Amino acid sequence: MTAETALPGPDPVVPGPRRLPGLGNLPAFARDPLAFFVRLRDRGDLVEWRLGPQRALFVSRPEHIGELLKGVETVFRHPELGWAFKLVLGDGVVTSEGPVWRRKRALVQPAVRPRQVRSYAGTMADCAAALADAWRPGQRIDVRREMLALTQRIAVRTLFGAETAGLEEVIGSAMDVAQRAIGAEFRGLTLFLPPWVPTPGRRRLRRAVEVIDAEVGRVTEERRRTGEERDDLLGRLLAARDEEGRPLSDKELRDEAVTLYIGGHETTGTTLTWAWYLLSRNPGARARLGRELAEVLGGRTPRLDDLRLLPYTEQVAKETLRLYPPVWLMTGIAKEGSTLGGLPLSEGTVVWSSQWSAHRDPRWFPDPGAFRPERWDAGAEPSVPDHAWFPFGGGARACLGARFAMVEAVLVLATLAQRFHVDLDPGEVAPRTGLTLQPGSPMPATLRNVEQDISEPRLTRAQE
Repeated sequence: MTAETALPGPDPVVPGPRRLPGLGNLPAFARDPLAFFVRLRDRGDLVEWRLGPQRALFVSRPEHIGELLKGVETVFRHPELGWAFKLVLGDGVVTSEGPVWRRKRALVQPAVRPRQVRSYAGTMADCAAALADAWRPGQRIDVRREMLALTQRIAVRTLFGAETAGLEEVIGSAMDVAQRAIGAEFRGLTLFLPPWVPTPGRRRLRRAVEVIDAEVGRVTEERRRTGEERDDLLGRLLAARDEEGRPLSDKELRDEAVTLYIGGHETTGTTLTWAWYLLSRNPGARARLGRELAEVLGGRTPRLDDLRLLPYTEQVAKETLRLYPPVWLMTGIAKEGSTLGGLPLSEGTVVWSSQWSAHRDPRWFPDPGAFRPERWDAGAEPSVPDHAWFPFGGGARACLGARFAMVEAVLVLATLAQRFHVDLDPGEVAPRTGLTLQPGSPMPATLRNVEQDISEPRLTRAQE
């Protein structure tokens, strides 16, 4: 539910919080980036601050956010997000820019178009159904661990195919190290250290990336050696050709495979974790979700064609992405002659926006901290301005895997929620910023059977 909304004119640029010589606002940002962004938002729509020596501008209005998202590659340069981020993702479609980015986007995009996502949907639902078959009423689980293991399995199988024994655990462990290193670097002084400066975290990251490179290289080489053609993401990347008929090199294949893996595993697993957290604390929403799933599915495993019949399930996913967006900030660097909201920007100014603070802005989302999936009902009022909700970014550099992620989240949620309530232990869980917005503490829960209000007995996956 988005609509073009007439908004008042922009506020003038206002100064941010008091800053320290040389460090600027880095200490406050590092202590709690999310709270820091909310404070900037509440100061005004255009707020000047400094991240170390860098001059920065924080934007909060949807039309300014839209200018930033749409202007990357034209008005704004894509930013460098640190040595750790670059080491993990390489020169993939997320980190490259200019002609290199346009070539890679053209090569990768066909692999995640809606038509191709349809072929992956069965794997998503089948993996979720296998997990539901393994769960037992009364069982104690760590929600985040279960969801990351599930989305890891889905990511590996849709990316590399079904014959991936051992790959899930090896790559998963290395990626856990990688995302922690990226988060730690981004929040600290190491962001400004040159790559040749060794730190314990950087040494751990190098070892993790060596594991990732070796495993992806091994699977790619085996596929090349056998010449086997498979209808998975790796197969589509291997078959891709640019306008001059050139394939992706081994290094490019590695970079795009890792990028797709992170998008299909870490971000969706984190979204599902937060969804269970919110449903556990909102029994009314959980009951409405259960009624929809019972009426539409009647105990069977959902398929892609069921998505249009599960609007509330999708709204649960969208509201989760509003409150706990996996990607929690976006940046761009002003080019010469750049403007924002009609105001000229000095070349090199880093423009920031945050999904966390924008998605919780009471101007666009009344009672912003409340979990209300019905916000996303068709025709609900008030309407949400364009770019007030942007969990997948926007413009030309919007996340290529957005459709994949939404389909996966809805299918997994539908498969599991129709059979189990996930009752999390009491207590609030604060988010922790890293590569994605993760729970800052474990999420233990107890599984409980859902009471099925249907006359037919529930089918097991094997009986379908």
